[in-house]
Amino acid sequence: MTPAARLSAAIELIDTIERDRVPAAKALKEWGTAHRFAGSGDRAAIAGLVWDVLRRYASSAYLMDSDTARARLIGMLRLERNMDSATMAALFDGSRFAPAPLTEAEQAALATRSLNNAPAAIAGDYPEWLDPYLAKAFGEDRVAEAVAMASRAPLDLRVNTLKSNRDKMLKALAHLHAKPTHWSATGLRVELSADARNPGLQAEEDFIKGAVEVQDEGSQLAALFTAAKPGEQVIDLCAGAGGKTLALAAMMQGKGRLIATDSDKRQLVPIHERLSRAGVHNADVRTPKGDTDPLADIRASADLVVIDAPCTGTGTWRRNPDAKWRMRPGALEIRLKDQVEVLERAVPLVQAGGRIAYITCSVLSEENGEQVRAFVERHPDFSVVPPEQTASVLWDKTEEFSQAARQSDEGWLMTPRRTGTDGFFVSVLKKAS
Repeated sequence: MTPAARLSAAIELIDTIERDRVPAAKALKEWGTAHRFAGSGDRAAIAGLVWDVLRRYASSAYLMDSDTARARLIGMLRLERNMDSATMAALFDGSRFAPAPLTEAEQAALATRSLNNAPAAIAGDYPEWLDPYLAKAFGEDRVAEAVAMASRAPLDLRVNTLKSNRDKMLKALAHLHAKPTHWSATGLRVELSADARNPGLQAEEDFIKGAVEVQDEGSQLAALFTAAKPGEQVIDLCAGAGGKTLALAAMMQGKGRLIATDSDKRQLVPIHERLSRAGVHNADVRTPKGDTDPLADIRASADLVVIDAPCTGTGTWRRNPDAKWRMRPGALEIRLKDQVEVLERAVPLVQAGGRIAYITCSVLSEENGEQVRAFVERHPDFSVVPPEQTASVLWDKTEEFSQAARQSDEGWLMTPRRTGTDGFFVSVLKKAS
């Protein structure tokens, strides 16, 4: 396909997503099935265009003073890809499979309009109803923080220290141009261009053998901040597919007891194969069955309970740009209730002197600091471990991290703008001895 034909396909897909209200991933998959002539490079380029439009969904329409799929694509090409009008006009030439030529109105918008006076929600590309929440979290920095959350995320990997080390994996994955992550000592990063193909990590021998796993650097740090140790009894209460479970297992060096469970048993399906591939032998996966509590035999014996809490996912917008546009105000209220429930479930599991690590992939204060403060008020026998103490696991980068991340009395907030990671909040709460 020509570059111009790819633009036409992207416009078609954006129109489908808007008209039929379908998730972008589903629309892209169905388009690929219906257009088998399109090669992998074409599909990757078209997907890149679609995701970038969703990242610039509001600002692109504002720039073009039009909310059509075509207008959003044109606006995105200017805002996200810095494409000048001449280059755009050469692609929008009306030839076979190419978009129709730029209209006078479109050319005028490109020449005269900007985001200089755009409202915060437009300039930051997020739903307007979220503006008060982001203003509470970031104040005047909310646009800059939101713009960073709209950028394309890199591919981050975590080296499984049960099987390998970072130096070996840097050599083994040199063909992917993998580089060390800045904060995590076990992380690798692969930067991806706007139309880059998926590197196909699942086909890599080192992935198949369990030496590396896909995990954002922020998620890696969240696991590190729990300070899980060899020999401890650790419970991953919201294990899901097992990303943090695997990181915890590596930190424990195969020693101690690691229990993984989740209220949604469907989320646990991939964890068994992942644990086996990673060479984890001290993990016990407990799948809920009916109304039976899979942790009924555990009372006040855990050294650490990790809560990767259900949340709005605002910190992962750069990986799921369409999720923010499908998010509705009621979702926050539901998640806040879910968080209270899982926190309360953790309390009787923790022994004296033990700790709860509360983690979200959200940047909203309501799900983070406010939730922690409310928990401590309900349970005065728990106190927040000083954030600077939790970050001490970074050794020589503790001070640098403290300057980059947002520190509060309740914990750490990482964001794409500040730490180059997804948005993660981490608070460690210790029970009195």
